[in-house]
Amino acid sequence: MDLELFREWFSLENIMDLIEKYRSFGPFPGILLPMLEAFFPFLPLFLFVLANANAFGLWLGFLFSWIGASIGALIVFLIFRRFGQKRILLFLKRHPQVQKLMSWVERHGFGPLFLLLCFPFTPSAVVNIVAGLSNIRVGQYMFAVLAGKMVMIFTISFVGYDIRSLITQPVRTAIVVLIIAILWYVGKRIESHINKSTEHERQAG
Repeated sequence: MDLELFREWFSLENIMDLIEKYRSFGPFPGILLPMLEAFFPFLPLFLFVLANANAFGLWLGFLFSWIGASIGALIVFLIFRRFGQKRILLFLKRHPQVQKLMSWVERHGFGPLFLLLCFPFTPSAVVNIVAGLSNIRVGQYMFAVLAGKMVMIFTISFVGYDIRSLITQPVRTAIVVLIIAILWYVGKRIESHINKSTEHERQAG
């Protein structure tokens, strides 16, 4: 299967079919798919959350997605925290851009991390890796992940749990599109602010 076919397979309908196929395993498929996204960031977390909300209902779908995404993020964080000093990963830690981001995370702590993780378009895999390589406390990062993922995943679940209404209710569709656009815009503004702050601090230093 080439890359293009692989991407085309990831549609909401196919993911929901996959969840239904393994429904006998209970919540496991709904938890596993968002968890895998933390290790393979090219996977569509947005679609996984929508599929869970439609397959299990708003609240259970949100819960399974939140558990899976949070566990995945924390595992990646702990892997890089544990093995960040090993030779195979040491080159990553020594990269100038990574060092700047690590320093920024260590100085600013919970608040900015929470905001970053609230937005679905933030490259959370990068955040997990940089935080794991930094000296931020494990408990502090765990709390940021749990709180930020909760906001982000509930927002996606809420706006998309009834896909049919997006077709039959144009107003709801417009609201969903507006919310997604706002999340994208705010996320980009925060990312831009972080980049500028890091650059200013580098020049000042």
